[in-house]
Amino acid sequence: MLELQPIERRSGLTREVFAKEYLGPLKPVVFSDLTADWPAIHKWTLEYFKEYYGDLMVPVVSNNFSRPGKGYLAADMHITFREYLEILESGPSDLRIFAWNIFWKAPELREDFEIPNIMDGFVDELPFFFFGCEGSRVTLHYDVDMSHVFLNQIYGRKRIILFSPEQSRQLYHLPFTVSSHVNILNPDFKKHPALQHVKGQEVMLMPGETLFIPRGTWHYIEYTDGGYSMSLRAFNSIFNRVQGLASITKNYAVDRLMNRFMGQRWYNLKVRIARRRAEKVSDQ
Repeated sequence: MLELQPIERRSGLTREVFAKEYLGPLKPVVFSDLTADWPAIHKWTLEYFKEYYGDLMVPVVSNNFSRPGKGYLAADMHITFREYLEILESGPSDLRIFAWNIFWKAPELREDFEIPNIMDGFVDELPFFFFGCEGSRVTLHYDVDMSHVFLNQIYGRKRIILFSPEQSRQLYHLPFTVSSHVNILNPDFKKHPALQHVKGQEVMLMPGETLFIPRGTWHYIEYTDGGYSMSLRAFNSIFNRVQGLASITKNYAVDRLMNRFMGQRWYNLKVRIARRRAEKVSDQ
């Protein structure tokens, strides 16, 4: 098993302490009270969403999301929000709603939360919802826009495992993507020997808690229960924004174009490059 340490939980953090102890050193932390005054924590129930927003169409993804080929990085289906929530309630499934901005269709929901004052640079246009059925998983990745992410858990529990950006090569980072397909829960050290040098952090994120994920941090997510969270994103410098735009161009546009023309051959090439890079780090 990989070496995983618990992520620190804090309450009552000031802007100054957060900047010094977490934002500056790019260190993850769980806030236990950042959303304490949000009506959303109690208001946004399954029944509430089904009653008032059940007719909205939502993109649903499965474990096929990152597989090479025609459906690469595309939704498996579009169904009503009510239909998806009924699937979520019915038990284990790999179906998820990924990075959905419901606020374009329902701007009144913005009244149920507020942008925290813990730092500057939040992007008001980019609150995203993430829904997952019990047992669904999100492949190890980092966010392509290179933003700082505040993941606010609303309903259910999530197990989240984080790794620092400095360990990208040991994690077999697939080039031209923000992903790795290694199994970090049951690592194969013969197939991926560089994983023996990786150290991470983990947390079981509970409703009402917020996880700060610094820019470029790798994260793996497992829905212990069917549930959902909302992310808020922030950039604390112009350089950070430029870095994000460059990442989107390199790790999204180029990758999708090459997948379209090469399919499985493009994926196989990325895997070979990832292994060579990891081997060089292991030999040092």
